[in-house]
This record gives sequence, C-alpha cells and structure tokens, in this order.
Amino acid sequence: MSESKTTTNHDEIRQWAEDRGGRPAVVRTRGEGGILRIDFGEPEENLESIEWDEFFRIFDENDLAFLYQDETGGGKTSRFNKFVDRKNG
Repeated sequence: MSESKTTTNHDEIRQWAEDRGGRPAVVRTRGEGGILRIDFGEPEENLESIEWDEFFRIFDENDLAFLYQDETGGGKTSRFNKFVDRKNG
C-alpha cells in the first residue's frame, strides 16, 4: 500500500522533484504569485518555469504544505503530489 507524506521542508521538496525530473513552475493568476506546480515536462497550458527561490517564496507566503508519495502501490516511483493548506495538511 502506498503512503502519502506531507512536508514544508524546502530541501526535501526540491530533492523529491529533482529525483523525478521535475522543475518548479507556476500558473499565473491575476494576483501575485500563482498556482504552484511541479513541471515534469508534459505539455500544460499556461505553465511557466520559475526558479526555486520564487517557488518557495510563493509556497511560504501562502502557508502551503507539500503532499506527496514516494512510491505507487505497485512499488514504482510515484510523481503524485499536490499543495495543501498547512493548517489542514
């Protein structure tokens, strides 16, 4: 059975993403910042690459936590992730 974990540790998030070929990205919205994403190179409309510094600034300003999975139920490397509210994460 696969297990999800939650973290706010920048190094842990960056390592998880880079181990899977992911890069920091954002979908820009009308306000400051945007909707954070990890870009795995699949085409997604409006996805803009950003630097890790900007990524974590938006992450912290919005009190987010990173919910992720290391492995799938079948034991393969998982890319499942999402951003959740720290208070409810």
